[in-house]
Amino acid sequence: MSGESNCKVKHRSHHPSKNLHQLEAQEHSNSLSLEMLLRRLRATEANQDDKFAHVLDAVGEFGTFQRRLVVLTFIPNILWAFFISADVFVLTAQKPYCNTSWILAVGPNLTEAEQMNLTLPREPNGSFQTCLMYLPVAWDLDSIIQFGLNHTESCQDGWIYPDTKKRSLVNEFDLVCGKEQNSESMQTMFTAGVLTGSLIFGLMSDKLGRYPTILMSLLGLIIFGFGTAFVNTFHQYLFFRFGVSQALVGYTISSVSLATEWLVAEHRSHAIILEHCFFSVGVMFLTGLANSLPHWRLLFLVGGAPVFPLIFYIWILPESPRWLLMNGKLEEAKQMLCYAAGVNKKTIPLSLLDKLQLPRKKVTKASVLDFYNNRHLRKVTLVMGCVWFTVSYSYFTLCFKLKDFAMNIHFRQVIPGIMEVPARLCCIFLLEQIGRKWSLVVSLFQGTLMCLLILILPPELKSIMVLMVALGEFSLAASVTVFFIYTAELLPTVLRKSPRLHH
Repeated sequence: MSGESNCKVKHRSHHPSKNLHQLEAQEHSNSLSLEMLLRRLRATEANQDDKFAHVLDAVGEFGTFQRRLVVLTFIPNILWAFFISADVFVLTAQKPYCNTSWILAVGPNLTEAEQMNLTLPREPNGSFQTCLMYLPVAWDLDSIIQFGLNHTESCQDGWIYPDTKKRSLVNEFDLVCGKEQNSESMQTMFTAGVLTGSLIFGLMSDKLGRYPTILMSLLGLIIFGFGTAFVNTFHQYLFFRFGVSQALVGYTISSVSLATEWLVAEHRSHAIILEHCFFSVGVMFLTGLANSLPHWRLLFLVGGAPVFPLIFYIWILPESPRWLLMNGKLEEAKQMLCYAAGVNKKTIPLSLLDKLQLPRKKVTKASVLDFYNNRHLRKVTLVMGCVWFTVSYSYFTLCFKLKDFAMNIHFRQVIPGIMEVPARLCCIFLLEQIGRKWSLVVSLFQGTLMCLLILILPPELKSIMVLMVALGEFSLAASVTVFFIYTAELLPTVLRKSPRLHH
């Protein structure tokens, strides 16, 4: 469908909402309380959403256009697992020994074992020390073998890793002997990027639109994601990880907003659940790939290369019609809706399109300060913040708890990935049967129960403990998905995204 001319005309009368007139009659001439403003905004938003929902019904609730959009925006989440969880696999523990190749100048035929035996001091248990070496001497090989070396110092010429079969960050940048890094500290750097990226790309998504923000995020993933494979220092690695986390959260915010703003009713929650499932599948795929690749740089090359074809989104992704309407681009919104109807082989009546009018009078602009000024919103926001903190803290604690069981690193990553897919799919049943609030209560209660059992059970019951951790991750993964949907629907749109408001 190329335009509005193909839309059938159906005469339907529509008048301003009586509720809006009643609210306007109660306003003071020079001031408007925040409570009154919120009621007005909710009434306006409900009225506008009702009109827009009727248009989307005419477009097709979940037709070819919407299915294609969900696939295009959410399948890349399989790749995001490469960038989010890569630290776990590129920072594997390595046992280092001082590089003592100086002795090869006097004994070029020495084996590696003989070289280490002559130049490395030993621990009381007989193993070689990892961070000390004997001082080089200007002796011949026979003298060194006969008299031995006594004076030690820290490693001077780097380290060797004789037992290592794979190349990781540890032996690439010698992160040993006082320069050790752990995945928890690197996760902190990554999380800092997520925090700043949420603020930056959240504002960009509302200001510039979902479509351009997605493109900028994809560009950031190419630069900082694929580019991580070419860093020369560990500090460069941390900087690129910080950058890629910002791009990831930018894509997530924009893609979820774009997809859900094209959907209505239960299709929105189903799309978010599907997005989370794609990511869980990506974690399992990453685990298998990391186990087979011999070099950490290959992991980023293989994981980052598929991002390049996604640049073609510049020609195939649509903009959100809701965002277009909120920013006064009525004709573009109508053209986009008619195009979607054409893909779905539907026809939009002109009478429905005519109801989508540009805002005639500016009401006000929302502000973050509205959360501070309104007691109810402040209370709801604080409660949601506490729940988000608790769920996130408990989930990551359970993930780190698996380390205490001396399990293989790849197996530790597979368990959450396997548990999360059915956990998120179960959310569909919970949300449809008992609603958002009680779904959150049930999943949180089960996750809390598992955490308490882990504290009570004796550590000797290793198998039972692993099962409790797995069930805890199952419950908390469901909590994250439910609360993600609940949070997006709980607050009014004006304060959730801070756009300009009109009536």
